[in-house]
This record gives sequence, C-alpha cells and structure tokens, in this order.
Amino acid sequence: MTIPYFQVVAFTNRQFTGNPAGVCLLPEWLPDPAMQAIAAENNLPATAFMIDRGTYFDLRWMTRTVELDLCGHGTLASAHVVFQHLGHSGTIIRFQSRSSGELTVERAGDRLVLDFPSQSLSDCDLPEKLAEGLGAKPGAVLKGNNYCAVFAHELDIAALLPDFAIIAELDAHGVIATAPGDRCDFVSRYFAPRVGVPEDPATGSAHCALVPYWSRRLGKRTLHARQLSMRGGEFFCEDRGQRVGLGGNAVTYVEGQLHCA
Repeated sequence: MTIPYFQVVAFTNRQFTGNPAGVCLLPEWLPDPAMQAIAAENNLPATAFMIDRGTYFDLRWMTRTVELDLCGHGTLASAHVVFQHLGHSGTIIRFQSRSSGELTVERAGDRLVLDFPSQSLSDCDLPEKLAEGLGAKPGAVLKGNNYCAVFAHELDIAALLPDFAIIAELDAHGVIATAPGDRCDFVSRYFAPRVGVPEDPATGSAHCALVPYWSRRLGKRTLHARQLSMRGGEFFCEDRGQRVGLGGNAVTYVEGQLHCA
C-alpha cells in the first residue's frame, strides 16, 4: 500500500533544528506491528499516524520502539500538515487520542498552539541512579510520569553528560532536567532511553509538567522556554490550570509517499 507521508520539524522555524516527526495519513488503522515497523524504519524520535474522521482526526504516536500516550511535537507536526498541506481553512483542529483524550491545536498568527493536559509533579527523594545517570546532583527532584531534576543555572543543564544506560534503569518514563533560563523563563533537556529516545530534541509532553511548575515558581502564567538539546527547541507556554498551552512553529522537510507491502 501507499501512504502519504510528511516529515516535519517542530518547535522551530528553521530547518535542521527542532524535533523531527514523521506524519503518516491513513484511511484506517494498520495492525499495530505494521505501524511500529514503520516508526522503526523512519528512525525518528516519533512518527504520528493520523486518520481524517471529518470533524476531527484520530491520532497515535510511536517512537522507534513503543507507542506513546502523549506526544507534543508529533501533534504539532500533524497539525502543521493539516493546515499547510490538507488545506484546513478553520483556526482549530481537533485530535482524538487513545490515552490523552481530545487535544486541540489552534492557529495563532504564525504559531500553532497545542492545548494539552497539565501534569503534576511531587517532591521526592533523590534516587542514587538519577544523579549518577545525569553526572550531576540536582538541587531538588520531583516526580510525575518522569523524574524532574531541578538545577540552579542554565549552564548546569547545558553541561550535563548523561549516561543513558543508567537512566534507562530508573522507574519512570524519562528524566527532565530544568533550570531558570538566562534569555528565557526556563530551560530544559529530556532523556527517555527506556522508550527508544536517548535525548529528545524538543519535548512538548515534558512541558505539560514544566509549565505549571515554573508558573508557580515564577508567579506568571505565560512563559517562554527553550530546550537545550543539540538541535534545540522553543516554546511559548501558558498555564491554563488543568491544561497547558504550548505554542510553537513547524516546518516541512519531506513530502512524499511510503510504499509498504
């Protein structure tokens, strides 16, 4: 079969930066092993699979090795395809996900704004393997779906040299490292080797926890954030209580077809 396919870089306005995602347009779901094989062959941090249902789109995301419950850059890339390549004339796109419910994306000027569920973080003790895996001891540690290691300075985040094998042993989806930013409100990096993404370039789902944390800490509802991966990512954030707004740009890199037996 032939599958319309796009590769989009998300949370950036320039090629060769941000987080690359594949977007596959399907008439109906393929068997899960087939979609996982496509995601593995694409060899990207995530591949999104999307079905047009008329008034909304069904949406799923897979890394090279597992299906995700929530994926920010895959959703942003999918919305970019709908607006830029499928000719959607409205200002809001509705996606239906399996594990995270309805997700909307609104076009606001030259940005797309995701409306995602907020995620909470609770104080916890420092796991020995967390400091060992990051190669540095954070000032505080919180835990939700991920461990969140809080450092004092942006330079602390940029200087991390993680040991992915050790991080993969932790009892969490991944590890977020974060600190106040020098040229923005806060910075972060995200490591998720357990799901096949050693370091994610720009992670929308991690900001579902980071936005409420930094909103409370800084006493402001709108925030500007950067992810300090090698490729980098930029986020324009809003704390909406039970939801977060995550604004960003996206750029198409590839448009074509996949030929799958």
